[in-house]
Amino acid sequence: MKRTIFELTPKRSIREAFVEASSFLDRMRVMEPQRNAQLLLEHVLGLSGTSYYMALTDPFPEGRRLALEEAITRKAEGVPAQYIIGEQEFYGRPFDVTPAVLIPRPETELLVEAVLKYGQELTPRPDGGLKVVDIGTGSGAIAITLALQSKGWDVFASDISPDALEVAARNAQQLSARVEFRQGNLLEPFAGMGPDILVSNPPYIPAEDIEELQPEVRDYEPRTALDGGPDGLNPYRIMMAQLPLLSAPPRLIAFELGMGQAGDVAELLRKAGHWEEIVTVPDLAGIDRHVLGIFR
Repeated sequence: MKRTIFELTPKRSIREAFVEASSFLDRMRVMEPQRNAQLLLEHVLGLSGTSYYMALTDPFPEGRRLALEEAITRKAEGVPAQYIIGEQEFYGRPFDVTPAVLIPRPETELLVEAVLKYGQELTPRPDGGLKVVDIGTGSGAIAITLALQSKGWDVFASDISPDALEVAARNAQQLSARVEFRQGNLLEPFAGMGPDILVSNPPYIPAEDIEELQPEVRDYEPRTALDGGPDGLNPYRIMMAQLPLLSAPPRLIAFELGMGQAGDVAELLRKAGHWEEIVTVPDLAGIDRHVLGIFR
């Protein structure tokens, strides 16, 4: 199929380039065309915030025209802007992202907040710290943020994908975070370990619903990070079944999950019988998005 290519009119100002780019994305039925046009303009020009707005009346630099045209064309084809830019902010920090990893979402920051809150209530080990494992780390956003926000915690993270672990390790290095990464399926890399905290944002989309996702998610983000089996709950069931691999159950377990899954995941934790309190945390839209089990 022939590409529909964005072509910027010569001798445009940066503001006019923005108008042309956002209009093109709108015609191509891209969601949030203005936001995406600005993100890609800022990336191509190396500007952000105040510096971008102050430059709007400047002539668009001819040397960056081809880069903008290619970026806008790729966005029109459905490629997530974060993959074009190669970066997504999480908890106020820039994380490298590639098609090997799921793009971190704002609601996952609430999972981190909940782990930090309830983790502080746990009695530390004799050395004063806590041992944390992040299952299915992807870009490393959760593990790295926890390591940076709680310096006394020993943070470990796993993923089944070696390509994802490469991205996560690069992010940890760039952000000066101490995280030990291991490859393997869910809890298997931590056999014999007794973590105090286990956190995971696993694949939770029911398999039959994946085709109904937005095209930029369905066609570009890694399916292994999306597909949670027939009802989306397979990873949670498997992790509950794998708990005996650990030397002791975590005192705090925290999951992110999909719409309508909170009751089922909470019941899985209750049936496991290791936690005295089950907490559900809604996202900013009021959707029950996280379930935590706590044993103080």
